[in-house]
Amino acid sequence: MPDMMKKIALSRSWQVFKTGVWNENPIFRQILGICSTLAITNLMVNTVVMSAGLIFVLACSNVTVSLLRNYTPRRIRMIVQTLIIAAYVIVVKILLDAYLPDVSEALGAYVGLIITNCIIMGRAEGFASSNPPWPSLVDGVACGIGYSIILIAITIPRELMGQGTLFHVQLLGEWWRPWTIMVMPPGAFFALALAVWIARRHAEPPAAEQQTGGPPQ
Repeated sequence: MPDMMKKIALSRSWQVFKTGVWNENPIFRQILGICSTLAITNLMVNTVVMSAGLIFVLACSNVTVSLLRNYTPRRIRMIVQTLIIAAYVIVVKILLDAYLPDVSEALGAYVGLIITNCIIMGRAEGFASSNPPWPSLVDGVACGIGYSIILIAITIPRELMGQGTLFHVQLLGEWWRPWTIMVMPPGAFFALALAVWIARRHAEPPAAEQQTGGPPQ
């Protein structure tokens, strides 16, 4: 019986993880977190740091909201969730200022805007507020990883084609003429649209579309 319970728990955790990373990916499925996606994906260093910060905030805020879910009055739950998220964002901001000041300056206001990121608020309200801590932790990590995968997929061609580098390491020789447009806002829109199209082209349709045979009209 204990082995069966463990298998069931692992199966549920895997399903939550798979759903967060792919089936309900925050960017190409739910179209959330687009501002930071367009703003910081011109350099891989910025993307990795932002992704790590968002995973940390998502995981920690989900667990905290879940632990407090039975003690938070419903009429003030959104305020409480915002305060919890803000506390973890402040921790990220302090760490970046202390250990990666250049990256912190490059990211600018986008670190602080994690507080209002629709992905974090949506998972806190839609999942963590009604589930135990462990599934909430898995959901937060999974959604953060799903967000990070798309950001990295967008950043690689943008930095490589726009500057010929990755992580500030020159990979393309002097023969390469940088495509300046790739590190500008239009390049971000093109790269995001292409990434979303490719991901949705190879992803399974949501359950609602599978039942109706296509997207809702």
